[in-house]
Amino acid sequence: MYRFAKTLSRTAATPLIQHVVRRSLAKEIKFGADARALMLQGVDILADAVAITMGPKGRNVILEQSWGAPKITKDGVTVAKAIELKDKFQNIGAKLVQDVANNTNEEAGDGTTAATILARAIAKEGFDKISRGANPIEVRRGIMLGVSTVINELKRMSKNVTTPEEIAQVATISANGDVSIGDIISNAMKKVGKNGVITVKDGKTLLDELEIIEGMKFDRGYISPYFINTTKGAKCEYQDAFLLLSEKKLSSVQELIPALELANSQRKPLLIIAEDIDGEALTTLVLNRLKVGLQVCAIKAPGFGDNRKNTLRDIAVACGGTVFGDEANLNKLDDVTVKDFGRVGEVIVTKDDTLIMRGKGDPSAIEQRINALNDEMSETKSEYEKEKLQERLAKLSNGIAVLKVGGGSEVEVNEKKDRITDALNATRAAVEEGIVPGGGVALLRCLKVLDDNAGAINEDQKTGIEIVRKALRMPCSTIAKNGGKDGSIIVEKVLASPFEIGYDAQRDEFVDMVKAGIIDPTKVVRSALQDASGVASLLTTAEVVVVEAPKPEKDASPPMGGNTLPSWTYCNPSSATAAGEVKQNSDSFQCMTYIHQGQSGTDFYYDGAVGNCDYLIQMFTTIVSQTYTISYWLYNRGSAQPSGADVIINI
Repeated sequence: MYRFAKTLSRTAATPLIQHVVRRSLAKEIKFGADARALMLQGVDILADAVAITMGPKGRNVILEQSWGAPKITKDGVTVAKAIELKDKFQNIGAKLVQDVANNTNEEAGDGTTAATILARAIAKEGFDKISRGANPIEVRRGIMLGVSTVINELKRMSKNVTTPEEIAQVATISANGDVSIGDIISNAMKKVGKNGVITVKDGKTLLDELEIIEGMKFDRGYISPYFINTTKGAKCEYQDAFLLLSEKKLSSVQELIPALELANSQRKPLLIIAEDIDGEALTTLVLNRLKVGLQVCAIKAPGFGDNRKNTLRDIAVACGGTVFGDEANLNKLDDVTVKDFGRVGEVIVTKDDTLIMRGKGDPSAIEQRINALNDEMSETKSEYEKEKLQERLAKLSNGIAVLKVGGGSEVEVNEKKDRITDALNATRAAVEEGIVPGGGVALLRCLKVLDDNAGAINEDQKTGIEIVRKALRMPCSTIAKNGGKDGSIIVEKVLASPFEIGYDAQRDEFVDMVKAGIIDPTKVVRSALQDASGVASLLTTAEVVVVEAPKPEKDASPPMGGNTLPSWTYCNPSSATAAGEVKQNSDSFQCMTYIHQGQSGTDFYYDGAVGNCDYLIQMFTTIVSQTYTISYWLYNRGSAQPSGADVIINI
């Protein structure tokens, strides 16, 4: 047993800390085939997990969550986002394909599983061809040529969606064959229009319900997250609220005080919509929200220029309020009265958008406003203006459709919400760009346009086009495989069948896909192919991959003489009885160890008894040439002054 006495200076630990920080910046590099092989392993792991969800007979995936019950889902992008691999090179491959799913989801709202499958097929074939000597740059050009040709063919075969039945078919397919979801989405679009606002919420019964609520939604969220008043979903929600509208920027708190006092005296929440709110005005609102609990929320007015002015007037008409700062209104905010406030039954504000429901405006004024907008739309020749006018009309006239998702448990409701959201996005995409035969059949029918190599000018570009040809078979093959069939056999049978015939995995038969209601939105198929080919073809051109070096594993070998790592015993200088065990850290470095006061909940055992320690100890240790260099401090509780101590090392 060796004994070291007294405290060393704190600065002795500084070089050690700097050394640890420098080590964390080390990088690991792999080149060529080695890098591509590891990335492809990551692509395969992610794609296998996502592909299992595809088609009417796809399986569920259970995801562990940091809180609450596990999540059960068939949503491809949700599964992709949940995957994180330990090997950093594999993880890079997985993350790149994860980006494919995210991009497709953002653009089309569905088709993430198909995009993942296509990306894996293109990357796998690309890596194989490059390993055989093909030029990766020319191969990528060939892939993009082939994809461009296929997209043009998809647009040519696309059919517009016109009837509620077709809308229901699109939604049903996207919801994995759930007819009830297809019907409820079709009914919602019938009532609020194809461009109407449809939202999805948790229901309170076992059944799904559709509710039509008069209201307006626009893409502006709260200015400050400090306005949030509900932890679930990070939202600000108020019932029966006042609405203050201003065309001007609000910076002075003096402008807002009369409105705040008036709303507070009426015991009503206040939603402020202005061109902008900053400076002391915003600071005062935030402080009153946090310190006093004032029910207030501020957002920027939606749109720009004349469009913003018109939207504010629409809101004022729908809610019965006054727009301050308007050229037609000479009233000042200092003179605000209760009549100047708009009134809403419910308002929900997130970081991205605001939903105003049950506005209490004058019905005759709303009708007059709608007629004026219809007149404007009939006179304008600008497609942009017509689109904006249609959006404003939908918010004023048709209201908002709320789909309330029912279920017997939170897990069931969340799983169904994922499918309804996908179905809703797919339906909107179908309305926008039309539909094509589903089940992967549309992509198979595009193979014929690649027969002449789509204008490829060299062998490597032809190789790229051949990669696309093989990838186009994979969605149909995967659907068949998930249904328990041989995918390659099903694909060949579909190719040998007439144009409209495809494989119905639900019924295990070959049918006219459009007549059977098995259809996909053209936008979803196009986006999936575009996103997959863009990322996967770039992946094949990678020659070097750089990642952060992994943290070294714990060294289980003894540091000297075959002995195990030493145990440390801390001795209180005034009472050499209090002791605490210290865990050894990896790479011969000793982490900080804290011994807390016993009264706060941590007791330490020594000599078979329980004792309290009134000190906080921090210890740094490193092994240098098989000797121990020690630097430590012992702080008395409540004091920053270091004091002496003895340390006993048992070897």
